[in-house]
Amino acid sequence: MSHKIYPIGIQNFESLRQDGYFYIDKTALMYQMVKTGRYYFLSRPRRFGKSLLVSTLEAYFQGKKELFEGLAVEKLEKDWIKYPILHLDLNIEKYDTSESLDNILDKSLTAWEKLYGAEPSERSFSLRFAGIIERACKLAGQRVVILVDEYDKPMLQAIGNEELQKQFRNTLKPFYGALKTMDGCIKFAFLTGVTKFGKVSVFSDLNNLDDISMRRDYVEICGVSDQELHDTLDAELHEFADVRGVTYDKLCAELKECYDGYHFTHHFIGMCNPFSLLNAFKYKEFGSYWFETGTPAYLVKLLKKHHYHLERMTHEETDSQVLNSIDSESTNPIPVLYQSGHLTIKGYDEEFGMYRLGFPNREVEKGFVRFLLPFYANVNKVESPFEIQKFVREVRSGDYDSFFRRLQSFFADTTNEVIREQELHYENVLFIVFKFVGFYTQVEYHTSKGRIDLVLQTDKLIYVMEFKLDGTAEEALQQIHDKHYALPFASDGSSFK
Repeated sequence: MSHKIYPIGIQNFESLRQDGYFYIDKTALMYQMVKTGRYYFLSRPRRFGKSLLVSTLEAYFQGKKELFEGLAVEKLEKDWIKYPILHLDLNIEKYDTSESLDNILDKSLTAWEKLYGAEPSERSFSLRFAGIIERACKLAGQRVVILVDEYDKPMLQAIGNEELQKQFRNTLKPFYGALKTMDGCIKFAFLTGVTKFGKVSVFSDLNNLDDISMRRDYVEICGVSDQELHDTLDAELHEFADVRGVTYDKLCAELKECYDGYHFTHHFIGMCNPFSLLNAFKYKEFGSYWFETGTPAYLVKLLKKHHYHLERMTHEETDSQVLNSIDSESTNPIPVLYQSGHLTIKGYDEEFGMYRLGFPNREVEKGFVRFLLPFYANVNKVESPFEIQKFVREVRSGDYDSFFRRLQSFFADTTNEVIREQELHYENVLFIVFKFVGFYTQVEYHTSKGRIDLVLQTDKLIYVMEFKLDGTAEEALQQIHDKHYALPFASDGSSFK
């Protein structure tokens, strides 16, 4: 039996190593990053190991060689110099007012000024930050290391509030701009977050950042690759398979289907979500671990604000400029969905430089669809799983009167806003409902003219459906008959509804 202790929720490298937690060695990539550049930015979905990477860098620049015993960097690094470190973590505040950002910046700056001194003339956040960097460098006799975790948290929480976003942007732009001004005093700077805001946003005064989010060399710096999984957890894979009563190969395939599939560049390996993967190993159960920790409501706000057709998520296409940056007004939900990990790269058209997107894995697809249901359909968060359960049972039993009544109830109580976009609303609800039902039955969903709107297949029944917003049921039935929609299924022996 394995005695590994899985570091679920552990973000501090020092405590992880001292307390004997399991660790997949990323220090060779960390060392490569440190030795080949100075200013970096990395975007990764939440719970992907960004904060642990920041903490690992902090321990390395503190010269704590003992924490790296047995790891790759122990042999690579010869000097182990201690540098002054300014570590800013923006993850701990709720940013609902301009003062909330001011408070956390002031708190960090005040703590650093106690160590390195202050000048009365340094009144703004940017001047105070620049002064601290300069004095820290002089006092320590070494250039400064700057680490910023969750740099984008204020901007993300202000999505939908243009005035608050503007205030945050006006505060953060000069603050981060101090890094460029004080270049001569800086050894290394690393900023990380879920998203990258571009254009006239917080990085416009810091244009010397090397964005490695989509760089092939750093794909594996966060997350777990298939190779790492088998190299470090092979015995545990066998143990997991035995508990589940399945073969080793079957278990590996199931893990891949549930938690793998995050692609951060084209034509390269996929990565597993470490949070979900390690939870699965700890409890020997497949669960929706990532979604159980919460899904940001701003995603739904964006989708509804821009009248997004949810069916597009399964085959969205875009280019690298869109994927790699979010505009400050958040006018496009696609980069947010991609950078937050709800969509990933599924293919790439070399000729036109276009990326094809889709859900990375079953956990994300199922979890996101479940999350969306109460925001679009007339059902609350508590009831939605039970409504879907009843719906599936009615479909399987052939009780089409009941499941159509239940489907109709999902459309009830539409708002005036929805009525203006009624057709899109209905299509989105249908997509969510039948996408979710598709996890338990076979569903094909099409919206293009001349094709069946929906085919729903169980082991005994096949439902061929045609939806009419303005037409009658008789017209829909006639179209099914005239276009012979049922003909392709006539030979398999199933009953039709």
